[in-house]
Amino acid sequence: MFQFCAGIANDSPLRFQASMKLSDDLKYTDQLLQLTKDFSNRFLSVADKLAPHKVFHSLPAVALPQTGIGGAATLEKFRQLYGDQLTAASGPRFWGFVTGGVTPAALMGDWLTSAMDLNVSSSGTVATCIEEDTLRQLKSLFGIPAEFLGAFVSGATMANFTGLAIARQWLGLQQGVDVAADGMNALQDVRILSSVPHSSILKSMSMLGLGRNSLVRIPALPNRESVDLQALENYLKEHPNQPFIYIANAGTVNTVDFDDIAAIVALKQQYNFWLHVDAAFGGFAACSTEYKSLLNGWEAADSITVDAHKWLNVPYDAAMIFNRHPELQVSVFQNPGAAYLGDPLREFHYNNYIPENSRRLRALPAWFSLQAYGREGYQYIVENNVHLARKLGTLIASDPRLKLLAPVRLCVVCFTLDVPEETQADAVSGFLTALNNSGVVYMTRTQYQGQPAIRAALVNWRTTEKDIQLVWDTIQQLLT
Repeated sequence: MFQFCAGIANDSPLRFQASMKLSDDLKYTDQLLQLTKDFSNRFLSVADKLAPHKVFHSLPAVALPQTGIGGAATLEKFRQLYGDQLTAASGPRFWGFVTGGVTPAALMGDWLTSAMDLNVSSSGTVATCIEEDTLRQLKSLFGIPAEFLGAFVSGATMANFTGLAIARQWLGLQQGVDVAADGMNALQDVRILSSVPHSSILKSMSMLGLGRNSLVRIPALPNRESVDLQALENYLKEHPNQPFIYIANAGTVNTVDFDDIAAIVALKQQYNFWLHVDAAFGGFAACSTEYKSLLNGWEAADSITVDAHKWLNVPYDAAMIFNRHPELQVSVFQNPGAAYLGDPLREFHYNNYIPENSRRLRALPAWFSLQAYGREGYQYIVENNVHLARKLGTLIASDPRLKLLAPVRLCVVCFTLDVPEETQADAVSGFLTALNNSGVVYMTRTQYQGQPAIRAALVNWRTTEKDIQLVWDTIQQLLT
């Protein structure tokens, strides 16, 4: 029996009714799961027809019931309240935010994750074994050395946060201080170098007390988002005895541009800096024999971010942080004095290596998808998305009313309207609003080289040639 609040007698009507609802739902769990499966099947069967995005201003507020209505009635209430507002954010034409879909096998793993509700914090459990197994497979897929410690976190932001937290500890040791123990006051003259960092880097710097103003932006190459190596080396030469953290890009959000990681690694042999590679979705270039050279050298990095709910096509939220310095990692994230969380110096617990103590088994959807589709499956997903993105880029470049702003290097198409500069911002905004309101596709606005622009990010396993043609036909209709 469940005790919901103090002061309620064991035979009270409230206790009885609540207990009956729970007991009934337990008794009919198989039917409830079947109803949920049927609802999910109907949704997935029309995901290629649903609008990928809708704008609505308000929905009716839902009050907390005094007496619950049970699982079946709750599903029906959900359908009535929100069913018409659901969008195909995991569908083939959601091209915003670099969002993947959910493979069928990943969905299987995610359902089991919720059903089993395993705790990944404890060592020596099947949950820990599954996470370790999944990370070994991912390191094999990406070509990341086995000695890197991997762990699942909620997304690229937390992966970058974790990598920078470890880098901060390293930076302190270069100055003879223990930042994890003594705090940021002990750290002097922090400098984080990067060329075109993702916004999550700046957010992480703020959360870690490093401060956004400690970022030193190294110039990019002309008409690129890749660091100018000469400018980087010049800065390093000008500060010969100062340790730095360098954030390398392996796939920028606007143009999927890559820093020359191998050349940066060569500089790392001469100068004292921590190399963190932000490869949130660009890391999946490693799946392709054609594109994996873009990541040459990343095996010599200190820490690497790769996002799973992007090109791995598993459900939100999941990402990986890989780090070659676990002794620094545990010094930052350990739980001293919490015996129930394990002795960080004697036994391995994931919660002593990442920000979260409590988390779901995010690895299982990835385990299912990796096993179901294998190395060849992910090579196909990556290369097919790149092929489709390049086809869209070719179509855009062929229309004089549009302007492709950068070569389509991998899976993102960045373009704008070819109109006078003084009207471009309004024109792009109006066009993008109309395009997203069409119910056919969803893209996001951006700025590139000072120009208002639109970006389409294709990382969904369901996207096909038909989707490209449908979107292109819609663009043509809106341009007329």
